[in-house]
Amino acid sequence: MQLRYSFRLYPDPGQQEALARAFGCARVVFNDAVRAREEARAAQQSFPTAAELSKRLITEAKRTVERSWLGEVSAVVLQQSLRDVETAYRNFFASLGGDRKGPRMGAPHFTSRKDKRQSIRFTANARWNITDTGRLSLPKIGAVKVKWSRTLPTTPSSVTVIKDAAGRYFACFVIDTDPAADAARMPDTGRTIGIDLGLTHFAVLSDGTKIDSPRCVRRAEKKLKKTQRELSRKQKGSKNRAKARLKVARCHAKVSDARHEFHHQLSTQLISENQGIAVEDLSVAGLARTRLAKSVHDAGWASFINMLTYKAERYGRTVVKIGRFEPTSQTCSACGVKDGPKPLSVREWTCAACGTVHDRDHNAAINVKTAAPLAVSACGAPVRPGAIPAQREETGSHGFPTQARAA
Repeated sequence: MQLRYSFRLYPDPGQQEALARAFGCARVVFNDAVRAREEARAAQQSFPTAAELSKRLITEAKRTVERSWLGEVSAVVLQQSLRDVETAYRNFFASLGGDRKGPRMGAPHFTSRKDKRQSIRFTANARWNITDTGRLSLPKIGAVKVKWSRTLPTTPSSVTVIKDAAGRYFACFVIDTDPAADAARMPDTGRTIGIDLGLTHFAVLSDGTKIDSPRCVRRAEKKLKKTQRELSRKQKGSKNRAKARLKVARCHAKVSDARHEFHHQLSTQLISENQGIAVEDLSVAGLARTRLAKSVHDAGWASFINMLTYKAERYGRTVVKIGRFEPTSQTCSACGVKDGPKPLSVREWTCAACGTVHDRDHNAAINVKTAAPLAVSACGAPVRPGAIPAQREETGSHGFPTQARAA
């Protein structure tokens, strides 16, 4: 299984300039490739192959006056940019044909230097390495300082350097995990649990545990409003507006990081303690169109369920999603009688059939667990899953140190 381990980078001014040059060259090659494909489509010709684009947009372009500066960055960065174009078009056509799950994807479009996220990728043949002093040595950029929050469990196969909207730099390493080491880290357990996600409490477990919501946006709302007002007063195109925009981006980054860390810690705890987990398949997009939209987005249920899913795949756990139309809040968990719908203001209710007094969320969590056919035997033996695609990151899992940090 592949995962991405993310670490903060601290490049010096010279390295920041070199990274900006690499971001720009990769962006130009990407846009040139998109333009070449669109021109071929307009002329009703077949799309140029990756080899043709590489020869025309990289090899031959370096010999021209207009594109001679492409030789100032690593050639691997430019080749990976062409691969990104190929992947974007492949996903677009798969989405058109119905072969790709999820929402319909649009056609690849031109990228801008003002985009909130800039990235370049170095594969193994780019001759990047981690020095003995713990710095990340990148070709034609130099040895960049890295804040190592944990040890890489194995040798990474590639590294992606990212600059986000807040001006922060990150290095994302792709790691192939060891199934035997993962199984040793989290031994099998016979526990199963149901989770009811909500807004008053982020999650209520079927054993009665209630986990409060961090409400990251609500807590930072006052500061967000202040920075946004300051941004709106600045003249467009001025340096003061650029500084104010950075302040707004950093506020949003803090909110996002806090929510992400909460999701990672909670999902890792639930995965380590339970062999089977049942959750509801919520319609987040539908709930986001209601008056509760801000609170729904602030909770981030989809991100949390995604973390549960891929961590369960990694550690041999089972996550089952029940239908969103299952009447978990209307059914008595004691006798099974459906008592009918109730407004959100009703947090406790008494079953008319058996007289049991229910906490709304706890009762729903028990029904979620009951409705999910968890694929776990009585002794807790799991079904070992196969590999899944690499995730963005996995904060909170420190892996097993193998050797020195040198890749």
